[in-house]
Amino acid sequence: MKRICVYCGSSPGSHPAYLKGARDLGNALVNRGLGLVYGGARIGIMGCIADTVLAGGGEVIGVIPKALADREIFHTGLSRLEIVTTMHQRKTLMADRSDGFIALPGGLGTLEEIFEALTWAQLGFHNKPCGLLNIQGYYDHLAAFLDHAMDQGFVTDDSRNMLMAQTDPGQLLDRFAGYPASKAKQTA
Repeated sequence: MKRICVYCGSSPGSHPAYLKGARDLGNALVNRGLGLVYGGARIGIMGCIADTVLAGGGEVIGVIPKALADREIFHTGLSRLEIVTTMHQRKTLMADRSDGFIALPGGLGTLEEIFEALTWAQLGFHNKPCGLLNIQGYYDHLAAFLDHAMDQGFVTDDSRNMLMAQTDPGQLLDRFAGYPASKAKQTA
């Protein structure tokens, strides 16, 4: 693994633990020699993790659509900033540049992005690990819903197990390092 894609909010959220979790993940990436690929903003959780990795001497690649570049206040101090035309280009480029995907707390875009990466893994389009950094129980209800979907026969055990969740970034990255790619198929 060389780089991890991190999906997260351009807002700091309502609890200080979210920014602390971003810093902890950023430091864990630097300590393992892993680069960061993310959405390119310099605000919120996005800016926090980018600044942390940069301060530690790590590589940070930001990818942002032109339409969001001004609204999300793109980061000017990155190792590389790629401005693209569409969200589809953004997500494809982020996936191509990454060896795994982690979601920190975030909103609808964060959820959409991690679930797209997870769906691609489930369908066998890639064999990269996907995970949630579950800070302050942020993803507890989502995990419960996925368990419910599995109980109801819409998600297989293999597919459910493809989305790892940890409260500690080091433990999540340890699981990523030992990730065996699965060719799970979901029941529609």
